[in-house]
Amino acid sequence: MYEMLKEFVRPEFLVGVPVLYLIGMWIKQSAVVDKHIPWMLGCIGVVGCMAWTVATMTAFDWQSVLAGLCSAAVQGVLCAGASVYVNQVVKQAGK
Repeated sequence: MYEMLKEFVRPEFLVGVPVLYLIGMWIKQSAVVDKHIPWMLGCIGVVGCMAWTVATMTAFDWQSVLAGLCSAAVQGVLCAGASVYVNQVVKQAGK
């Protein structure tokens, strides 16, 4: 699975997968309904990746910003999806 992640997720965003997994575990302990957790992780992942992208940008013309934010949104969704996948693998392995 790690090789597949490396193929699609940029290396600087790979740390987001375990971070989102831990955030999801924390949210699960709260009163949030389980079906909302993947959506919340997706939003957190997208915002986090966008923040990282903007913070590390070197060019600030509108095309670079738009391309960076779109790429970051995709990376955020991929990180959130991977964290939910890891959660399900752990859950299914325990059965």
